[in-house]
Amino acid sequence: MKEKGKLVIWPAYIDRNKSRSKGRIISRKTSIKEPTVKEINLAAEKLGLNPEIEADKAYPKSWWESSGRVLIDDTAPKTVLSRKISSKIKEIRGQ
Repeated sequence: MKEKGKLVIWPAYIDRNKSRSKGRIISRKTSIKEPTVKEINLAAEKLGLNPEIEADKAYPKSWWESSGRVLIDDTAPKTVLSRKISSKIKEIRGQ
């Protein structure tokens, strides 16, 4: 069960290889290729969002893949935070 004041960020939300119907919630231009929960966690830490990794979880639209998820503080809309996390990962990767 989701904690109060937390948002769930799945790797599919910011994955450039996924379509909107497969779970991506930000534009392809702002998304990144194959993000990991560790990268999302690191980016969220740098943004001060108090992340918590739940590595054993599977995204409901692709329940057969155990991709994991990251819980972050609910300080803004999910799409805004997803864009910030994506751009921070790009910065970390040096893209």
